[in-house]
Amino acid sequence: MPDLHKDESIWPIAFRLASEEKQIGRWSTLSWSIEDVCLYEQDKKNEVAQSDGGYILPLELYRDERTEYRFNLSSQDPHLFIVCEEENEQLSPLLVTAAQSVAGSYMDGDYQVLHIQIPLQVQAWMEAFIGRHGELIEFRRKRCKDKSKDKKGRSSGN
Repeated sequence: MPDLHKDESIWPIAFRLASEEKQIGRWSTLSWSIEDVCLYEQDKKNEVAQSDGGYILPLELYRDERTEYRFNLSSQDPHLFIVCEEENEQLSPLLVTAAQSVAGSYMDGDYQVLHIQIPLQVQAWMEAFIGRHGELIEFRRKRCKDKSKDKKGRSSGN
């Protein structure tokens, strides 16, 4: 596998998953959080690395998600989303993303999505990525539901 290192579209992020047992009514459940976030710049293996109870996953930026990154960075509280798979009351991280819709697509099923504030260095790196590749303007064409009728627009004067 190729080495994973920080470049213009990949930044390895190290973190630990921590659980705390919480009582909800008469039921107890585990509440998960992310701790000890560290931004790696040196070479690491391109896989989920686990050491000392921690993980290293790549935050990878994609050109077709630039609109989502802009939306996230423009929000009052920008977040990174960590998608985790739950098995036997343990979480295993699968993915780090800055795109809310990508994280949202994992919300069903046996996945848990945790989030952290985007560190300022990563925000600047994301801004540079968007600046290098330009803003992505989504173009959606309006669709007529009934094409058999002759409909005229407002500016047609009728």
